[in-house]
Amino acid sequence: MKRCVIKCHASRLTTKVAHSVLIIFRYLAKNILVALIAVTAILLLIVMSGRFIKYLAEAATGELAADVLFSVMGYRLPGFLELILPLGLFLAILMSYGRLYLDSEMTVLSACGMSNKKLVFYTMVPALLVTLVVAVLSIKVSPWGAAKVEDIFNAQDERTEFDTLIPGRFQQLGSGGRVTYTEKLMDKRTRMENVFISQRLEKKGGDKPELILLVAESGSQYIDADTGSHFLLLENGYRYDGNPGDPEYRVTQYEKYGVKIPKPTKRQVRVKAELKPTQDLLGSDDPEDMAQLQWRISLPLLVPVITLLAIPLSRVNPRQGRYLRLLPAIFLYMGYLILLSTTRTGIEDGKLDPLPGMLSVHLLFLGIGLALIGNLHHKLFWFRK
Repeated sequence: MKRCVIKCHASRLTTKVAHSVLIIFRYLAKNILVALIAVTAILLLIVMSGRFIKYLAEAATGELAADVLFSVMGYRLPGFLELILPLGLFLAILMSYGRLYLDSEMTVLSACGMSNKKLVFYTMVPALLVTLVVAVLSIKVSPWGAAKVEDIFNAQDERTEFDTLIPGRFQQLGSGGRVTYTEKLMDKRTRMENVFISQRLEKKGGDKPELILLVAESGSQYIDADTGSHFLLLENGYRYDGNPGDPEYRVTQYEKYGVKIPKPTKRQVRVKAELKPTQDLLGSDDPEDMAQLQWRISLPLLVPVITLLAIPLSRVNPRQGRYLRLLPAIFLYMGYLILLSTTRTGIEDGKLDPLPGMLSVHLLFLGIGLALIGNLHHKLFWFRK
């Protein structure tokens, strides 16, 4: 009978312990994930706002169509997230655990038997979730988004000057310093009303360039069926040749006048490896492809390593304040990223061996993280003693 009672009490105790462990895990994970969402949202807003302003300026000058702005930002989002999520997790652990140390909650948990190993294990669970998300973004989604953005930019580069016009604005178009203005665009941007074109024509022999002014009541785009050349066909207007004040000044009235629209120049792809799917990078001997492949693998590996770094760096004395170690921790994180980026550049240039490549940087900071964890464990051991 006594054995049955003892087994019943032991079973209840085990259940209570398991329930307590689950409560602690949920509490820690909730703190990390809430902080992660908040920090990531703020960082994402800052980064995307800066990039959106850049694209908005290009749209204002006619280099980019306004209707593709949100498409470009949407395709860019995975590339932003794959870099922001690791930093967001790093700052989330520092801030959430720093608050727990500041409020002495971590001291209470430690006194109740939560070891340093358990703290690492509990923290690694949400960190592995972030690792999985970053891996999907880095290996699959981000290259797809980058390729889509490049397709949009190439399509924008194939537009003629006529397609980039914005009504009611003087725009400098073409390599010859041509300035174009139209008051209205009608019939689905196929016709212009009240057109003004100004261009300086360079003369041979170093003579002063001649100013050409064209004004017209209307204009439309014309494509030659034989050559495929694009022309701006102006109607009912005047052409002014010469510089103001010079005696040789000509005024020509016309009913129809054609202005050839130069062919657009296509954008140069900066790093083709960034646009390739990951399966195309596997087995490639190209240094750029190998560097890009290692970079995509390094981003998910970054997450568990910075988690090990953040756990001991988040430990602060209640008298010191929550943000005492925040700045050194950020410097350490930036050093991590800079070393990865430098190694990537070295592999691309052929100055560094692809093996171990970026793996050596991860092992270096993994060793630093384990050393800091061991130092924290040593301090907690003597604190209990």
